Amino acid sequence: MSKPFRFKEFTIQQDKTAMKVGTDGVLLGAWASVESNPFAILDIGAGTGLIALQLAQRSTAEVIDAIEIDDDAYEQAVDNFENSPWSNRLFCYHAGLDEFVDEIEDTYDLIVSNPPFYTEDFKTKNMQRDTARFTDALPFSALLQGVSKLLEPSGTFCTVIPYKECEHFINLAEANGLFPRKICHVKGNPKVDFKRSLLTFSFEETKTTTEELVIETTRHQYTEAYILLTKDFYLKL
Repeated sequence: MSKPFRFKEFTIQQDKTAMKVGTDGVLLGAWASVESNPFAILDIGAGTGLIALQLAQRSTAEVIDAIEIDDDAYEQAVDNFENSPWSNRLFCYHAGLDEFVDEIEDTYDLIVSNPPFYTEDFKTKNMQRDTARFTDALPFSALLQGVSKLLEPSGTFCTVIPYKECEHFINLAEANGLFPRKICHVKGNPKVDFKRSLLTFSFEETKTTTEELVIETTRHQYTEAYILLTKDFYLKL
């Protein structure tokens, strides 16, 4: 039985789904820019609903839609949305991305996705966790094709991927008319290699700004940059 994960303004129940609250999701939900005051936001592959809830807390968006294909994760996201202070702005669709693209005519000002990854060839014995973690459930190319159809012409798409996939992902994005606007490479502490990349794309080809984020200086000693980014969410920061 997984304990609920309590944030400052909402709680995530995560007992039904294989994918628990993790740093990647929190980082993306905190990092994705809402400065353009998006009216409509879409979270692709909602999981527990974490990122959509963070964006509900951070923005005035009137429409915050999420899609989730896994039965249990979908139910969990719906419950978490309904029990949040922003339940009237949040809606989760039980669908795959291809199905959603075919049925929905709306476009979104901001699209976010913490996509499944691990492109390595190993699988665990937990089918549900594998579906959540492996790119064959939602290949990067399919994700980017879907985003290119659902994104408002002036909108932005934000995602978090493994650092080693960054160049490949940017090439795929450009093939779909999406160009990197902002990149943030993330590492756990100063002594280790980069592990993740946070990326913002738009249809406009602009100069790309690149930054780095280190999470901890030593174990449980968080950097000022990480605290500044996540302090509105974590209870203990």
